[in-house]
Amino acid sequence: MNMNKVKILPPEIVAKIAAGEVVERPASVLKELVENSIDAHATSIEVTLKGAGKTLIQIKDNGTGIGKDDLAALFNRHATSKISTLDNLYEIMSLGFRGEALYSIGAISDITLRGKTKEQEHGWELHLRGNERLSQKPFPMATGTEIEVRELFFNTPARRKFLKSNSSEFNAMLDSVIPYTLLYPRIRFLLTHDEKKIIDLPETAHQLERIGNALHLEPRHMIEEKRGFEGMSVHLVLGDINIQRSRRDMQFIFVNNRPVQNKSISFHLNDMYRRLLSPGVHPFFCVFITIAASEVDVNVHPTKREVKIKNESQITLTLRHFSEELIMAKSKAKQFKKSIFSIPEQEQAPAPEGYSFQTENFAALKASLIHAQPAFSAGETGLSFESQPLSFKNENSLKEKLTQSHYIGNLMSKYLLFETNDSLLVVDQHAAHERINFERLKAQVEKGRIEIQRLLTPVLVKLSHQEIEGWEENKEVIEKMGFDCSLFDKETLAIHAHPRLISQPEKSIQNLLAGDSLDKLDMQTLARLACKSSVTSRYALKKEEAEYHRKQLLLCESPFTCPHGRPTVIEISDDTLEKEFLRK
Repeated sequence: MNMNKVKILPPEIVAKIAAGEVVERPASVLKELVENSIDAHATSIEVTLKGAGKTLIQIKDNGTGIGKDDLAALFNRHATSKISTLDNLYEIMSLGFRGEALYSIGAISDITLRGKTKEQEHGWELHLRGNERLSQKPFPMATGTEIEVRELFFNTPARRKFLKSNSSEFNAMLDSVIPYTLLYPRIRFLLTHDEKKIIDLPETAHQLERIGNALHLEPRHMIEEKRGFEGMSVHLVLGDINIQRSRRDMQFIFVNNRPVQNKSISFHLNDMYRRLLSPGVHPFFCVFITIAASEVDVNVHPTKREVKIKNESQITLTLRHFSEELIMAKSKAKQFKKSIFSIPEQEQAPAPEGYSFQTENFAALKASLIHAQPAFSAGETGLSFESQPLSFKNENSLKEKLTQSHYIGNLMSKYLLFETNDSLLVVDQHAAHERINFERLKAQVEKGRIEIQRLLTPVLVKLSHQEIEGWEENKEVIEKMGFDCSLFDKETLAIHAHPRLISQPEKSIQNLLAGDSLDKLDMQTLARLACKSSVTSRYALKKEEAEYHRKQLLLCESPFTCPHGRPTVIEISDDTLEKEFLRK
């Protein structure tokens, strides 16, 4: 009887374990194959996807191609043309080098690979399924490589079961390929999904032009500079204050022409932007770092997402100082399109004589442009609103104090200060406005009628590829929210009407599209909509605006927390101040 407990795993299990490390989802396959095309010196890369890569991932390039003699070894583990000695491992400049990608992909899919070198009269086609070779035959083609990956995870149903929706998987695929389009402007990229052309970027010699075209951003809002330092060179492309994102989805770091994730560099650049952007708003930047290959270890993780950099802290500090100098010297002023804070007329509190809120809309036109739009019933939305219990012991007392208080000033353009008989009330103007807008939107949804405002001139919003796909998928739900939108061109959304309570429709649309699929208008969606339509910090409210803010907050069901659960009002008692100043 064999009592051995330790066994050598059979090759088929080893292959699937290895595939699990390298191939997490369709985006992983696309990334590895695009890297192979770039390493093959391709100047044109065409990607065809079906079913978000679950059905088909096809890559066609005009690179150096694959010869017949290399086909035999191509899908063996650790088969690579990138390195051959141990020393090569410490001076890697190619994107691939481990020899695991094709082996891992072949283990869990049906693959057809075609390749031809310039020396060959014709190409060759190899067909595998689960790394089992089914056929090899001549194939007429131009120099380059074509690879088709079908039925991904066909023999690992547990992995396939955990794939996300087509929308999420396709967005992940865009996230994986877009960094390479920025990094290699001299390569033409074409990507189609389900017969629809998504990316079509011609070759260009100008990186700024490629970045603008790939991300649908205006190059005039970018700051670019290259500079050499001891042991490294840095190429920065920084967005100015006019490029504001609701997510960190347009932040790219490249080391030696390789897209990487680096928490330290990301933190310092985002921290640097804090003095320019409001909380919850994120910048755009591209950082291209070139250092000696021996100073970088890319052999950290099978997916090659992370790298180790020698003297990373010093490099990060140098990079931060360079970025701060550049953004402070060359950043442009914010270009406002319309008023930040607006108040509906019929709910406006009586204002002192001669007072009016700032707005670019003509007062006479506003009333005629506002309509009540039947949207959908509360039951249709799937909403079930419940008043959340507050964590304040003396809610009624605090409400009474806020009612009787009077405004004394604004602190740091963030907080409204109100004085009572025995305390100071500090109101977070953004959180309070979020609560006000949230409850107004909630009330309109529950009544089945969302008030909308028609625009004399549509607001044009440039969207990323992912945001455009999100709009295409969710436009019916977005229309039910009160937005009337259409595609102005392949990268621009035209907003013709929006919910009346929304003062910044372009930011609200981007914030809605930042999440996953909007199956229905739920509490989270309303909170996101209310957040981006609310007055931000760094906008100093006037006294009349602050008083209106206070009165509207008091009308809310839950006035002392924002929709995300943060407090809107805190109280500093006279007794606390007395103790702090040692008067007691």
